[in-house]
Amino acid sequence: MKPETASSLARTPLYELALEQKARLTAFSGWEMPVQYVSITQEHTAVRTAAGMFDISHMGKFVLKGKQLTEKLQVLVPSDLSRLKPGQAQYSVLLNSEAGIIDDIIFYYQGEDGGEQKGVLIVNAGTKDKDKAWLLTHLKSSEVNFQDLSSEKVLIAVQGSQAINYLQPFVKEDLATLNAFAHIEANVLGNTSFIARTGYTGEDGFEVMVDPSVGVELWRSLFAAGVIPCGLGARDTLRLEAAMALYGQDIDETTTPLEAGLGWLVHLDTKGDFIGRAVLEHQKAAGVERRLVGLEMQGRYIARHGYSVLAAGETVGVVTSGTLSPTLGRAIALAYVPTQLSKIGQELEVEIRGKAYPAIVVKKPFYRSPSRIAFK
Repeated sequence: MKPETASSLARTPLYELALEQKARLTAFSGWEMPVQYVSITQEHTAVRTAAGMFDISHMGKFVLKGKQLTEKLQVLVPSDLSRLKPGQAQYSVLLNSEAGIIDDIIFYYQGEDGGEQKGVLIVNAGTKDKDKAWLLTHLKSSEVNFQDLSSEKVLIAVQGSQAINYLQPFVKEDLATLNAFAHIEANVLGNTSFIARTGYTGEDGFEVMVDPSVGVELWRSLFAAGVIPCGLGARDTLRLEAAMALYGQDIDETTTPLEAGLGWLVHLDTKGDFIGRAVLEHQKAAGVERRLVGLEMQGRYIARHGYSVLAAGETVGVVTSGTLSPTLGRAIALAYVPTQLSKIGQELEVEIRGKAYPAIVVKKPFYRSPSRIAFK
């Protein structure tokens, strides 16, 4: 595989604003993206205490429309989409035949119009092409209209306890009426846009999908109002404190949702057959052999992705994500370990540069925001 170079990387419509605001850029999933603007800690703290905004326009954005759309999508995910009412959304995963996770997604159900159902599907940037091919293979084009708007729309995440106060002046509709994982078509700066009360930080917040020109204007307006621009660095520390999985590290095609602690999105009792169901039924009955757990290092050393997890001097697992938590001031990590070693309070070790350092299994998430809107 050829290494990514600056000339081969894609850029979002907000790229010039990132340069203007002196962001430090990095290669990420084929895109040249801001990793930080001022500092990761400052951006992280802004989201935890007030509000920050992220350019997430690199993510895949699909619009699906067709008769019995949710019924057709049911076969591809373990979650029961039939429960969704218009304006509601479901976090879920696309599964392969072994119940391995092809990608984690959010499906926003927009309701029915003229006998056809419509929805928006947001997928990860690095898996967009793979996801699109998988969907097109399993959804008949004669029955489902598939639009890829990934390069046509800007997606901005405004996150934090004060996010609603910063965003509301630029939106005609009352955002306070939106529950968690609710979404609407709204008037943003005089333009029809899509707004969802979702995010990847563990805080209250919104994700706004707009045309590029509107996105530039909204970003400038939010910045002028005092919202701090945030990069991938803060996005990673924020999501890890909230124990939200990162595709390609914490979950992938070799991990199942039951192993990854995502059993809450597997609805075996309320839906019919779907790809990977047999494997999940077996795991549910027999139990999984490994689990994704939260670890807290017992010292100042930081466990990083790929580090070995030890028990009694033997390697028993691997760290998938790790950082020094800016909010908690402690080193935290996610790791896969054997189920018998996954209980809260279990003492383990992490190998760092040839030495073993103590860690303990702790409850997830590591941090729970008092301002986050609960699911309803």
